Amino acid sequence: MSNYLINKYNVAGPRYTSYPTVPYWDLGNFSIEEYKKSLKRSFSESNQSEGISLYLHLPFCESLCTFCGCNKRITKRHEVESPYINAILDEWEMYLELLEEKPVIKEIHLGGGTPTFFSPENLKLLIQGLFKNATKAEGFDFSFEGHPNNTQKGHLEALYEAGFKRVSYGVQDYNMTVQQAIHRIQPFVNVKKATELAREIGYTSVGHDIIFGLPFQTVEHIRTTIEKTKELMPDRIAFYSYAHVPWIKGNGQRGFNEEDLPTADVKREMYETGKKMLAEAGYVEIGMDHFALRSDSLYKAVEEKKMHRNFMGYTHSKTKVMIGLGVSAISDSWSGFAQNVKTLEEYYELLEKREFPLYRGHILTEEDEKLRKHILNLMCNLETSWEDESSYFPELPDVLIRLKEMESDGLIEIEKDRLIIKEEGRPFVRNVCMAFDLLLQRSKPETQLFSMTV
Repeated sequence: MSNYLINKYNVAGPRYTSYPTVPYWDLGNFSIEEYKKSLKRSFSESNQSEGISLYLHLPFCESLCTFCGCNKRITKRHEVESPYINAILDEWEMYLELLEEKPVIKEIHLGGGTPTFFSPENLKLLIQGLFKNATKAEGFDFSFEGHPNNTQKGHLEALYEAGFKRVSYGVQDYNMTVQQAIHRIQPFVNVKKATELAREIGYTSVGHDIIFGLPFQTVEHIRTTIEKTKELMPDRIAFYSYAHVPWIKGNGQRGFNEEDLPTADVKREMYETGKKMLAEAGYVEIGMDHFALRSDSLYKAVEEKKMHRNFMGYTHSKTKVMIGLGVSAISDSWSGFAQNVKTLEEYYELLEKREFPLYRGHILTEEDEKLRKHILNLMCNLETSWEDESSYFPELPDVLIRLKEMESDGLIEIEKDRLIIKEEGRPFVRNVCMAFDLLLQRSKPETQLFSMTV
């Protein structure tokens, strides 16, 4: 990939885990009651046919990783576990009362923070509590994020017995200088032990997360990290760019200086190097930033054009309803989004009053729904079409005019009623989506809201 194209298209842009993206939600006039109505409507239409998804945000970490942009609470006090689990189950009980019908759960993902901060016993109590008044869907898919330093056999066994078959581990980089800079000291032997333990117990998909663009990181570090990764051959690999947004995430991303970060052209070399090595090892690039072995369910979903993207990332099945439980968790009713409050204190206070702990969200308009469809198609399948009326919107000609330059640069193909992102354009999929993002195009934000696309 030429430096000319990198410099040309390396602009700030969303990662499109939703459309509209969070900064363009109805921040001032969001109606919790309207969202609850949209949730009940979608739930009644789809619960029995496809089930629902649950995302549980477990925010506690024992130490701060300075690359992390997630909502977290740093503590070594494990007595925080039980009150938080009880709060999540209280919140779930409120949803059960709202929805009335017993939920059929298709997907669960435990994210954080560090889910394995919690003891195996407490994680088991949490999952058991969820299913007191719910049932598992056929072909259910449960996953969690584990920290290689503290994921023990007990964690893996307790969650496996509860139906979890996928786990992902945050690797980031194996170089000690980089690990010290991001405050994540994590020897290869720990990752190896956690990966092999999961496989011995019976997990069918083990994923590793690798980040490029970290402070002090070099192309050689990427080579070394991927060589070590190949020794373990995880089923999935998330290989993505570090999002440096300290103006949004606060002091957590200020543990190093701006000049310690690699330049955009070095980051692109890191990506191209890693991508080539992963392809040689048998991994197939999927969507944006993801790679999978052909035996993994995510690759099969791509082959069948069934892959979906939401706030949990890429998944191999789609549900219209995703309920987020826990501090800062986001819910999706398919016709609306809602996010929980971000501080533990406010979360606990609202639940104590038996109030849904939501503070912002968005009810989708007809235009939003059409644009989301195109952006999802591009993010998941690298193509979209407008051959039927349900996919056409009046501004489409303007969108295609904005994309003419990318077509001239050989990154996309525009046909009469279809757009295809070429292999050369895959690194710029976010830029293509931005042309469809009418809310972004109409606004002139005074501050930078997103990380750079390259």
